[in-house]
Amino acid sequence: MSNFNFPATTRNKAVKIHKDLDTEMRKQNKIVLWPVYFDSTKTRLEGRRVPKSLATPSPKLEEIREAVERAGLRPEIVADAAHPSFPWLKSGLLVIPKKGSKAKILREIAKELLNIRGKG
Repeated sequence: MSNFNFPATTRNKAVKIHKDLDTEMRKQNKIVLWPVYFDSTKTRLEGRRVPKSLATPSPKLEEIREAVERAGLRPEIVADAAHPSFPWLKSGLLVIPKKGSKAKILREIAKELLNIRGKG
């Protein structure tokens, strides 16, 4: 985690927004993908959701979009979104239709990211 401390109210607000977004996406049968999920420079505690062997250093939103499309899914991009763990960093996010388990989809997209970078 970062050493930069936000006031508790800012952190709580970011967490609430994240939970509200997650709940809304479940109702619509969609999944939210953050770049940090695939970032090999981050730890699991910092938000990485795939094994380090499948992770990519500092993936860009555009690369993730391409990987999602290669996986046969149609992404919606929200470029100015900030992950609740990093509210000062507008990394963006992608919303995709849920086709199976989130863990399986994340691994498939991570493999495509490695292929895009030429490491797969």
